[in-house]
Formats: sequence, C-alpha cells, structure tokens
Amino acid sequence: MEIIKAENLTFEYIRRDEEGNVEGITTAVDNVSLDVKKGQFVAILGANGSGKSTFAKHINAILYPTEGTLYVDGNDTKDDDKLWTIRETAGMVFQNPDNQIIGQVVEEDVGFGPENMGVPTEEIWDRVKESLKAVGMYEHRKESPNHLSGGQKQRVSIAGVLAMHPKCIVLDEPTAMLDPVGRKEVIRAIRALNDVEKITVILITHYMEEIVHADKVFVMSKGKVEMEGSPREILSQVDKLKELRLDVPEVTMCAYKLRKAGLPIKEGVLTIDELKDELLRLKSIKKGEV
Repeated sequence: MEIIKAENLTFEYIRRDEEGNVEGITTAVDNVSLDVKKGQFVAILGANGSGKSTFAKHINAILYPTEGTLYVDGNDTKDDDKLWTIRETAGMVFQNPDNQIIGQVVEEDVGFGPENMGVPTEEIWDRVKESLKAVGMYEHRKESPNHLSGGQKQRVSIAGVLAMHPKCIVLDEPTAMLDPVGRKEVIRAIRALNDVEKITVILITHYMEEIVHADKVFVMSKGKVEMEGSPREILSQVDKLKELRLDVPEVTMCAYKLRKAGLPIKEGVLTIDELKDELLRLKSIKKGEV
C-alpha cells in the first residue's frame, strides 16, 4: 500500500510586484505522479532547481499543490482538517540542523516534539531514549547541541522527528552542509531506521553515492520526473545523468570508462567491492585463455 501518492502534482511560484500584480510564474513541480510504498527507502535526485525540495515540502503540507493532489497515508494534503494527522505521519528533516534544534540539551530537544503532541511525560522519556539509541546518539543525551559536530547535530534532528513516531521520514538534503564523515554518519543512521525500524524513508539529495541502498530512485529535472528505477538501473545511464547535470559516483564512473575502453564490465556498478569482483572475473577469464 502507498504511504505517499502524488497524482498530476503541479506547483507554481507566483512573483508579484509591490502592488500585488503578477510579474511572473515559475513552475517548480510540473505534473508529477509517483508513489512510495510503506517501508520503502526512496531517493529523489536532482540538480539545483530541479523541483525536488519543493516536492518534498508538499509531503509535509508545508506547500499545497497548485494543481493535482498529494496523499499521505490516504489523506489529501489540501484538507486542512487532516493537517496534523499528515504532519504526524510524515516527519521532516531539513538541510541545516541548526534551524531545527531548539533545545539547550540534546534529550530536551528530542523530547520537544512529543511534548507538543501531548504525549505523557513518562512515555516522552521512553521515546527520547529509543530515538537517540536508533541514531547512535544516546551517549550524548546530556550534552549541549552546540558542542556536537554537524553530523551529530543532524542525527539529533532525525531523533527529534523519530520521537514523534512518524510512519515516514522525509529528509530534504540532510547531508548538504556536512563533511564526508558527517554524511556517512547520517546516511548510516537513515539506513538503520529503514532496515531495523521499518520506517519509510524519502531522501532528497544530489549526492549520487547516497542512493546506492535505496529501493527506488526518482530523478527530477525542471520540475518533472525524468528517470525512475532501481539504483543500478539509474546509475547504468551515465550519459543521461550527465545531461541532467548530476555527478556519478567515482566507482561507477571508473567502471563506465573501463566499459568504454572495451572491457566487458557490467553496467551500473555501485560499490568498490562490485568493481573489484568484476576485475577479478576478467582476470580469471584472461588466465583461462592463456
């Protein structure tokens, strides 16, 4: 069953002058239809200006469609009576953790959301504990967020959303402001939430290496979905990805260049181990020919 379903979703940004007259209209999301099933790990890719973040904001009802419909667990995001149900179902993690962390102590920050939801105090602390453990930050529960690294702060942000027990977490470029170490920390935590907690994850990103473990990938450009498929299917189309101004993981690019040079390496190599296995296979074939 779908937890997220977009039907012909269109969103337009309208620019107005000081007198309120329309100066121009930009179509940020253009007739997008897609669905995400419960428990999936879905990645939505796109270069800057592709519309991926605008689409993400519809899932949490931060934005409403200009045309079309978006359903969250069967609820129409345009239905104001369902607003809090939708936001409890789909939690949102933004790019900059400093914009999302408000507590002076890690555990207090994580407990803020459940407290606002009216969760009983004893249950709040149970949720804080389980959420911080899920993202590997329980040992930092008494610290000030100001003393944490970027990756640690982002994991605290994720824990804060997780403590509200959403069925789905939408992460809008959560690693964009992090260094490589911080990015790995956050992606590892996101994968654990999906694998262990069975939470539906929608990851908005432009880092291609972050999509390797996704169940399904959508690639957006100019507000439209230009590609969709498994990570291997997407990364097999290097030339198309270049056209869409997206980088390709180094290991995939290396395998692609070796194929272009005439070596019979499979398309869509995703990891270093896969490339190593392919090279060892070619080596054994060559030995057999000698």
